Amino acid sequence: MVRPTVARVDLAALKSNYKQIAGRLTHERPAGAPGIIAVIKANAYGHGAAQVARALEDAGADLVACADIEEGAALRAAGLRAEILVFGALSVSDLDGLFDGKLTPTISTPGAARAVHAAAARYRQRVRYHLKIDTGMNRLGFRFDNLRRNLPELLASENLELAAVYTHFATADVPENPLFDQQRARFDRVLKDISELHPGARPYVHAANSAALLRDSRVWFDRVRPGLLLYGVVPPPLASTLDLKPVMTLRSRVVAVKGMRPGEASGYGARFVAERPTTIAIVPAGYADGLDLRMAGRATVLIRGRRAPIVGSVCMDMLTADVTGLDVSPGDEVVIVGEQGADRIDVRELASAIGSIPWEMLCRVGTRIERAYIG
Repeated sequence: MVRPTVARVDLAALKSNYKQIAGRLTHERPAGAPGIIAVIKANAYGHGAAQVARALEDAGADLVACADIEEGAALRAAGLRAEILVFGALSVSDLDGLFDGKLTPTISTPGAARAVHAAAARYRQRVRYHLKIDTGMNRLGFRFDNLRRNLPELLASENLELAAVYTHFATADVPENPLFDQQRARFDRVLKDISELHPGARPYVHAANSAALLRDSRVWFDRVRPGLLLYGVVPPPLASTLDLKPVMTLRSRVVAVKGMRPGEASGYGARFVAERPTTIAIVPAGYADGLDLRMAGRATVLIRGRRAPIVGSVCMDMLTADVTGLDVSPGDEVVIVGEQGADRIDVRELASAIGSIPWEMLCRVGTRIERAYIG
């Protein structure tokens, strides 16, 4: 049996988005367009990593990126043939997975460098890796201003081969923040330092996530790393002329309709009190499915082509919507994210309504919600 709340994932839209991005890169830089690193970490932003990865590979992706070795191993087990880059820290991971899954590690700390070197020596292999530089995010990465001290040991390893150098922008989606330009300038200096520390090496370079890709072609370098754009969402507050299609829609069904008299309350905490005769619809989707408590009183759903405010409280398994004046019956479709009639609710709107971000809204779609793949 299928639960009424279903996430539909349109793989044709995903492939179209990938090709739209690739087309823009080629149009803007016909002589030497950058390649794409397709970001599918966190279960492909909630869309389903295995299915998304295979679809992107079919669309032409030859390199995908995930968060950790465990995610990479699952992609290999699903039959992915493309190169898989592991973004995350390796210090507490089972490094055997790098070799079992033929994964490409990121080395971002001296400790990780020594651990991967030792593992490569044990396997008698030479491992290609990506070097991450911290230019101002202050998360993972070798500090940009301490490379001459920390990098020589790593670059001298006979078991490790530098394949790429990258950084990550902290404020690519905050146009007024000066840190973006500071990080860009620091990274330019880093690339010169590495060429002096490791003469003869020719690593490729990447830095641009979705927001940076849209914002500044100077940071496209050799490859770009779209994540949110692949799934048809432009990082707020940025805009784009790319013809992107939302990949995920989230739909459910009305399971009950009931009336409330003036003065009666609905939901935990009795936060919603009817001021007039009110009709509410019960929808079997709640915070156990990844919906946010803050949606009550702030967000709407679509029923019969009209917006119905979410009222009361978002419960573990249910929410209630005010459908007063609509001819609503059990079984009617409810759109939480997506189109119905002439209206649409997208994840940017939903995130804005509750003070969140689109990345969180997508990644939180719960595991008990079936993903139905189309296209």
